Amino acid sequence: MTPLVIGVTSHRNIPAREVEPIRQRVRDFFARLAHDFPELRLVIVSSLAEGGDQLVAQEALAAGAHLIAPLPLPRDLYIDDFHDPRVRADFDALCDQAEVVQLPLRKGETRQAIESHGAERDRQYAKAGIYIASHCHILLAIWDGKDSGRLGGTAQIVKYHLTGTMPGLLDRHRDTRQILGRGDERLIYHIVCSRDGIDGEVAEGLQPLQTLWRSAETTSTEVDMPAEFRLMFTRMSEFNADCAKYAEEIAESAAEAPSASASPIATIEELFRASDWLALHFQKRVMVAMRATYTIAAMMGIAFTFYAHLSEQNNLIYLFVFLFAAGGVVAFLAHHRGWHRKYLDDRALAEGLRIQWYWRRAGVMTSIDHEFAHGNFLQRQNIELGWIRNVMRAASLRPPPRATAEGLTMVIDEWVGDSGESGQLDYFERKIIERTSLNRVTETIGAISLWAGIAISVFLALFALKLSEATKTPLVMTMAVLSIVAAVREAYAYRKADRELIRQYRFMQHIFAGARAALDRTHDPVEQRDILISLGDAALSEHAEWALMHRERHVEHSKF
Repeated sequence: MTPLVIGVTSHRNIPAREVEPIRQRVRDFFARLAHDFPELRLVIVSSLAEGGDQLVAQEALAAGAHLIAPLPLPRDLYIDDFHDPRVRADFDALCDQAEVVQLPLRKGETRQAIESHGAERDRQYAKAGIYIASHCHILLAIWDGKDSGRLGGTAQIVKYHLTGTMPGLLDRHRDTRQILGRGDERLIYHIVCSRDGIDGEVAEGLQPLQTLWRSAETTSTEVDMPAEFRLMFTRMSEFNADCAKYAEEIAESAAEAPSASASPIATIEELFRASDWLALHFQKRVMVAMRATYTIAAMMGIAFTFYAHLSEQNNLIYLFVFLFAAGGVVAFLAHHRGWHRKYLDDRALAEGLRIQWYWRRAGVMTSIDHEFAHGNFLQRQNIELGWIRNVMRAASLRPPPRATAEGLTMVIDEWVGDSGESGQLDYFERKIIERTSLNRVTETIGAISLWAGIAISVFLALFALKLSEATKTPLVMTMAVLSIVAAVREAYAYRKADRELIRQYRFMQHIFAGARAALDRTHDPVEQRDILISLGDAALSEHAEWALMHRERHVEHSKF
């Protein structure tokens, strides 16, 4: 379903003596990734420029990878930059085997402005580099390690991948949460190369043909990638394995046959349907495990109460031990199979894809040059959750459809909807009622237990000297059972975060109602898309808070 996307940036003038050793290192790199993550098909994103770009593309095709070629210029202009006939021939041959993506011109640019070499043409090259760095999971950089300062050059693409800035084209302050936290999942595999020409040596401290792993925080010369990134890609592999395991059920839920597409990149709609189905599937398992766990907890408490007060029922201690073992088995299964984690992760992915999908259909994505819906989603969480952004990043590889008025209207009706009728607005209204009713049940059970306990306590206090042991024992046991039932129900409600969810649903209902009112006040498509952007940003932030809140409340960590 989702691939492992490798972006490529490289120098054009690699010395002939280093070409074959670099080719072997690229070959080994692909082989290692295919061995470590067999569920993730490799997708290589390269502009097919002269030098390392074409070298990597050739090795990628030989390794069975899917090649995507985002071209910074119209093909007839781009090929003019290849003076060597052999390079031109290689470019044409690679294009014939690649999925070519013609990147649009920057806003305000014309074809005439980029026909000759200059700043406008350089900015188009830089835009291609940003596209590659923004959509890849690992950036393969064949680079001398020096900062040439050239707009759109290899050094600037590396810098953009790690920091999100490119002087001369895209200047913005990096999110301080990325600087102070460990939220940046960007990874570079650096193959050090020299360059033909004056001052062609590599940067100080590096050696030609050396390989390194680079992230925003660390540089490593180890052969294996950093452990935290390996875990992230492992989570992507698990998602693909789950999609394959339940492919028929997912297709049935969408009333369509399983996809037979040869493309290794699923569409946003396909990924949304899969992740939404998986989230519901694992949610059901989590709920079964939670109900079983808390039912067993209540039964354990009741069994021990009877054992403590009824001397002739000594065999109840065996029931207590059996129930304890059963609870341990349920907790072990829930933990070992990762139901809770998969439910939360798949739900977070589904909600992120939902917004990304609606934004694209409404034409929002076409109005943003370099930012994507996945940019800051779950950015404050553990780096392991970067796999969710990686799936969203790969899903947005293909250009969005052309924005239409019909698409915008459909998104407003289907996503936002109307109160009591459709869309997320109706969904959150119904969820508020549902969760409020469940919370009332919990409060009622607690109140009954409290007042029954008080009544029994007062009764025992008034008639303690007149009641026989045969009468007092059942009353005391009744108090204990009521307390156990109320405590277990309260713990169950806490684990489900009923009260917090009511507050979140009310907040979401409020922002969707506000968005609906704002959309109804204007018929300007630009303003409507701006409202949808704000709505999506608010929803993404709230989903991240939801994931954080629930991630700490595991079934296997329940305390009886």
